[in-house]
Amino acid sequence: MAEAPRPTGLIANKGIELLTAGTPNGWKASILLEELKEAYGKEYTFQAINIMLNIQKEPWFTKLGPNGRIPVIVDHDKGGFAVMEGAAILAYLTRHYDPEHKFSFTDPLDISRAEQWIAWQTGGLGPMQGQANHFNRFTKEKIPYGIQRYTGETERLVGVLDIQLKDQDYLVGNKYSIADIASYGWINIIQFSGVDLDQFPNVKAWWQRISERPAVKKGVEIPSKGAGFDNAAYLQRLKDDPEYAAKEKEQADLIEAAKKQYGYKFASP
Repeated sequence: MAEAPRPTGLIANKGIELLTAGTPNGWKASILLEELKEAYGKEYTFQAINIMLNIQKEPWFTKLGPNGRIPVIVDHDKGGFAVMEGAAILAYLTRHYDPEHKFSFTDPLDISRAEQWIAWQTGGLGPMQGQANHFNRFTKEKIPYGIQRYTGETERLVGVLDIQLKDQDYLVGNKYSIADIASYGWINIIQFSGVDLDQFPNVKAWWQRISERPAVKKGVEIPSKGAGFDNAAYLQRLKDDPEYAAKEKEQADLIEAAKKQYGYKFASP
């Protein structure tokens, strides 16, 4: 299959255009856009942004998303209005294109509850899990304090989700919404981050429930299929690739040794 041309600007002139990559933050936008497409027939256009090539830092992109991060949407039907940051995109899309509030709320208190969980994700789960990935996998020097600090804090935050989901299927109003979409992408790679999903049965059931939605299945394949580090793909690779499984066992042992060195004990909240 021929490689898609490198994006150099917008390609649509109507509807929503999504600039994204296959990451937990990118999935926020693509999942909701797929849900809106299924629910209302809302079509959209997307372009793949290869963040390893720093396309998101190019002037044409930063004119739309000044922070130089994916995802960004452009609403061509509203004068080319651009929205950056996943949480803001969730709010914008439901405000303008979810008239029946299938994925959002009308009750002011439920609106606040959803805002709180989205703020929790953007200020807690995402940044802490991102740091866990960084220290566990991407630093040249393995720093035990960083490994246990951020893996442990990620576990604590997943524990918060587990408590919230103890007696309900979804985070707010027992209804699938943007509050769930905001956190889903991060939980969808939690095994890769060094956290055992089986430790959190309520979160695991919630993750499985959402993963079965047709629009979610499509959304996590935008802009391309096979990111390779979501839970299902990660666990399958452990089964299929003994060499990879051995390396991941070394990684898990490293995390456990770091926790032991600093006397880490799980507690949540």
